[in-house]
Amino acid sequence: MKKTIFAIAVIVSLFSACKKYQGDIPEIHPVQFKVITSYASDNLAKALPLGKVKLTFKNNKNNKENIYSTQTDGTFSLDSISPGSYDISASIEISASEYSTLTGETVSKNVVFNASEKARTITIENGQSIHLKLIAGPTGPWVIKQIYFAGSNTTTGASFRDQFIEIYNNSDSVLYADSLYIGEALGIQNFTAVNIYRQPNSQYDWSKAQGMPTNIDANNDYVYTRAVLMIPGTGKQYPVQPGNSIVLAQTAVNHKAPFTGSDGKVIAARDPSLTIDLSGADFEAYYAPFLPRPLASDIDNPLVPNVDVLSYNGTDLILETSGRMGYIIFKNPGTTAIKDLPKYPYPTIAPPSASADRYYQIPRSFIIDAVETQTNVATSRVPKKLIASLDALYTYVPNGIYSSQSVIRKTEAIVNGRIILKDTNNSAEDFDFLPLANPRGFK
Repeated sequence: MKKTIFAIAVIVSLFSACKKYQGDIPEIHPVQFKVITSYASDNLAKALPLGKVKLTFKNNKNNKENIYSTQTDGTFSLDSISPGSYDISASIEISASEYSTLTGETVSKNVVFNASEKARTITIENGQSIHLKLIAGPTGPWVIKQIYFAGSNTTTGASFRDQFIEIYNNSDSVLYADSLYIGEALGIQNFTAVNIYRQPNSQYDWSKAQGMPTNIDANNDYVYTRAVLMIPGTGKQYPVQPGNSIVLAQTAVNHKAPFTGSDGKVIAARDPSLTIDLSGADFEAYYAPFLPRPLASDIDNPLVPNVDVLSYNGTDLILETSGRMGYIIFKNPGTTAIKDLPKYPYPTIAPPSASADRYYQIPRSFIIDAVETQTNVATSRVPKKLIASLDALYTYVPNGIYSSQSVIRKTEAIVNGRIILKDTNNSAEDFDFLPLANPRGFK
């Protein structure tokens, strides 16, 4: 009996020692980690404060978030963090008056700076650090308000047929939607492909695409799109009042009710409560004229204007249902028509064929707003498509694919009855979700 008790004591002692010093299981071996923040612009670094930069650590294993603030020198040291994969972001908002006083540049809105690194691996070694360079992104009068990419149940709902994108006038003036462009940002969808050039963040290295000029920053000053759509109009044909929005539907019908497809067959959702009515959408995407075999569900609602299609992917405006995509809205401030902008093939190591697909290169300076979405499953997330100045992190729907959920921008304030939506260029901060997508709804 004494021998047994002694043996148990030895085992417990060994386990305790291992837990304290040796174990290679991340959760039982916390380490020290330091964050260093700075402004990407040397001139701004001399003028703007670095104290109280908001730091967010999101654990990709359990989605738990911890928030910290930097010291006056822009640093923050964690004495104990479990090794693993983290999305780390930094953000600071400087009031318009303070920014103008410190920099001498007059601005009318608060200025938000962001930086981030997705899927940063913290190992079991002490003394690790990360340097995040803060960049101010565009904040404009238009914002992407709601994206319904998940779709509804494939057997009892409407599958992907009920998807839509909602764009909101976040200003205090009437805006015109005419010639507003919507693009799907292109990016690599895995970490394993070996036949392409990659950046250190595992995303495409567009600088090595065939025909790419060498005197530009191809990866940071441009976004590459797999679909580009334009709101039509004569210039002032589609006014949008402050606090109102436009809804772009894949198919502008009431998906709660049966409708007849282009093949003459009835299309219906078994459970109408899972889907939505898009018959009141402002615009729809109609791809049938471009396709040899269009989808039967892609019917043209004559009461809803069609967007102009400059480039497209697939057989309809089918958003990536798991969410691994980026979305941009932009206007053309230049003299070159968007349809005449350069197009480039994927940056493949082997030279692309003459018939390889080519994708529009959209200047970052054109972009008014950008949102990145990801899957709800952390291990299935893909390299970030949008740089931090456009969207520091990403948003997602918690129940994932075919859940009827949408991502929606949060309400920040209500001024004289007008809802102002949150816009810090960090979708992890700016967006929430709706349990059932709701065109023109709010959160």
